Amino acid sequence: MSNTTRTIRMVIADDHEISRLGIRRLLASAPEIEVVAEASNGNQAIEEVRAAKPDVVLLDVYMPESTGIDAAKAIKNDSHKCHVIMLSSVDDSNAVHQALYTGADGYLTKDVSAPELISAIRSVLQGQRVFSRRILNMLDGEIQSPEEASGSEGKPAVSLTKREEQIVSLVAKGHTSQEIAKKLYISPRTVETHRARIMVKLGVNNTAGLVRFALLHSTYFDSKVELPEE
Repeated sequence: MSNTTRTIRMVIADDHEISRLGIRRLLASAPEIEVVAEASNGNQAIEEVRAAKPDVVLLDVYMPESTGIDAAKAIKNDSHKCHVIMLSSVDDSNAVHQALYTGADGYLTKDVSAPELISAIRSVLQGQRVFSRRILNMLDGEIQSPEEASGSEGKPAVSLTKREEQIVSLVAKGHTSQEIAKKLYISPRTVETHRARIMVKLGVNNTAGLVRFALLHSTYFDSKVELPEE
């Protein structure tokens, strides 16, 4: 590994040892990724993350003692900035929505390939949210309202102001209202007001609906929306 390559510190949490071994093998082709700890349940995952302070943690959704969702919430609530990617062998819509609520940075199915997993890890470190194609297809299938349908070239059919587009773009990247406020130089309360207006325009009544919309149109917003320089 080059001396200039930044090491990515990882924690793997899965209650099946064979799954943890399989993930290690998938990561073997990326020498900059170092697995610094493993956990077999949610509580242990929280402890290992607090002790090792990794850059990224891979969390199995269904683990004993404390689920991956519970662990993700605790990890995100801690002060240490750790990126969280959920792993699951099941396309569980409820689990995906819960993961989004906790602020998870990604949700991958366990049939992910080595290049896809490594790319996802690198992407979350760049502030992006990552989802397996199967998960995105599932979310797409849940959207019923015509307001969420795409227009030409992937542009949302609903009309958003420049500020609203900026906020949706940042929501797709997994930023909280506080983080969005800091990036846009406005107050968190103003962000919440904009989010509420966006949700009314979309015809959705919860954060999961807003996040689904943001993710499905993230390519458009990434290419068209300009954000203030930091």
